[in-house]
Amino acid sequence: MNASINGNQKKRGRPATGERSHIAARVSEEEIKEIDEWAAKRGVTRAEAIRQLLQLGLKVEQK
Repeated sequence: MNASINGNQKKRGRPATGERSHIAARVSEEEIKEIDEWAAKRGVTRAEAIRQLLQLGLKVEQK
């Protein structure tokens, strides 16, 4: 039998960046359209628009 390979084995998958967490959410086509329009007015990407909208939502006081 062949001996097992030990030592410098490569890890699978994308290396961790350690910068940010990934969050996934399901949104409707209408919500995507509204987000894209909001982003276009401000000249930002969809991802940046979602981050900014999230921050705005967190700043609003709940009644």
